[in-house]
Amino acid sequence: MLAAVGNPHEQFPTIHVAGTNGKGSVSTLIAAALREAGLRVGLYTSPHLISFRERIQVNGIPISETAVSAWTRYLTPAIEAHQATFFEATTAMAFAHFAAREVDIAVIEVGLGGRLDSTNVITPLVSVITHIALDHQKYLGDTVEEIAREKAAIAKAGVPLIIGEADPVLAEVIRSAARDARQPRDGDSGATVVVPPGATWSGPLGLVGRHQRRNAAVAAAALAALPDALRPSARATSAAFASAQVPGRFDRRGKWLFDVAHNPDSMRALTAVLGAVAPPRPIHALVSILGDKAWAEMLVELDQAIDVGVLTIAPSADTRKWDLGWLERWLGDPERPAARARWRLVADFQSALRDVQDGAGTVLVTGSFHTVGDVMQALGLAVA
Repeated sequence: MLAAVGNPHEQFPTIHVAGTNGKGSVSTLIAAALREAGLRVGLYTSPHLISFRERIQVNGIPISETAVSAWTRYLTPAIEAHQATFFEATTAMAFAHFAAREVDIAVIEVGLGGRLDSTNVITPLVSVITHIALDHQKYLGDTVEEIAREKAAIAKAGVPLIIGEADPVLAEVIRSAARDARQPRDGDSGATVVVPPGATWSGPLGLVGRHQRRNAAVAAAALAALPDALRPSARATSAAFASAQVPGRFDRRGKWLFDVAHNPDSMRALTAVLGAVAPPRPIHALVSILGDKAWAEMLVELDQAIDVGVLTIAPSADTRKWDLGWLERWLGDPERPAARARWRLVADFQSALRDVQDGAGTVLVTGSFHTVGDVMQALGLAVA
């Protein structure tokens, strides 16, 4: 499909970022440092919170509605001829837009996995793999080792690979799988940099939480692996990291707090930050989790950090919603772990949105991108 529209992905250098959790933050941090250095930077991420346009940005500005319409018309013949999926079509649009806008470099976040992800058509200057955890097992494998091998397949011969996984055993799985994926013809497999397990960014950081300091250390390692002409200075990197923000990642708006934690690992990171920051109590959480996630484990984790939990269904997640019957039975199950917080189910989204605010010192919105985006939209909040 890309060949049919002139291979736009070959017209600018890229950085490729994969991982279960942290890849969105790492991608944003890398892009911010490159912009601070004076470069024209494309950033492709997914999913979006409110608007599709968030996925495709140049120098922090989302693609315009006019451009989305124009690229859709331009790409439709190729999309239809090759029966492209939504994400394949979106990826082609991002590449075409970046080429047309003549970006100096683009940061490309993997959509799902790595080996078979449509972004894996690029040959980047640097490949990055962040933290690995259980998620999307239906597609990627039932163990973290299997998932790690899928993500490691973005590695390419002659391209530096940054491994951000802090678990030494998993990091070695990634290193080994990457070696197989590279299969160099000329003997140059490319350098591999394993970010040390305890390494974190020590300077000022706009993002909150120890996990974000780890993400910043991984982003800094990726920037350091770039060619001299594209590598930001230490000053540019520090300034960008200090002011960086990622919508929906411990995103505080008055008494509202938004976090897109959507699997057990990211929920553990969220509860750790809640414990460290200690926002005003009582903390009331509005929670909607997709039906194919490990929601019971996520709720047990979140229960330790909040005072009231209101379970609902985010409107945009209706086709992937969790099963209300299962949820009711789980709430009423005397054998489930004893709850610290008070929980209730309010299936109607608007009712839940009103209910959760009553008496709250902090209102936490979490469980998925859908949940955060729907609440932000309902409250009239801008993503950035």
